[in-house]
Amino acid sequence: MTEEQVILVDEKDNKIGLMPKMEAHEKALLHRAFSVFIFNDKKELMLQQRAAHKYHSPNLWTNTCCSHQRDGETNLKAGKRRLQEEMGFVTNLEETTSFIYKAPFENGLTEHEYDHIMIGYYNEKPNINEDEVANWKWMSLDAIKSDMQTNPQLYTAWFKIIFEKFYEFINVNK
Repeated sequence: MTEEQVILVDEKDNKIGLMPKMEAHEKALLHRAFSVFIFNDKKELMLQQRAAHKYHSPNLWTNTCCSHQRDGETNLKAGKRRLQEEMGFVTNLEETTSFIYKAPFENGLTEHEYDHIMIGYYNEKPNINEDEVANWKWMSLDAIKSDMQTNPQLYTAWFKIIFEKFYEFINVNK
């Protein structure tokens, strides 16, 4: 099986090339990514706990799902694909905002991503892929914010960065 390629981009999200995912993370090169946030009717966010065998951030809590677009794949198509692969369902998604972040890990890898944030709504129980996801739960934004302040070590680096920006965005746009 060939390693997944990521789309290298400039600071305006223009494609400048392709590279194997691991190499891009080793070299900390800017690449396109997406993060999906699924809410229910109670305005709670569906969180996932990453599987124990993940190559970085195992067992940590994060947003509903996130990954990288494939070459030629739209952001929305990529978000729906990965939502199905990780959480076992598909729902309509809406692109909301995007930004660049950089998060180094203890294992020498670095996430340096041009991240596209998407929101969707769903009220059912997911059918998680246990190769990707250890657990899941619904939490209110206020409860997440409070728990993140008390227990920051339980959350992924990118989720903490995104949540701070995303929390402000959704509070302004309720």
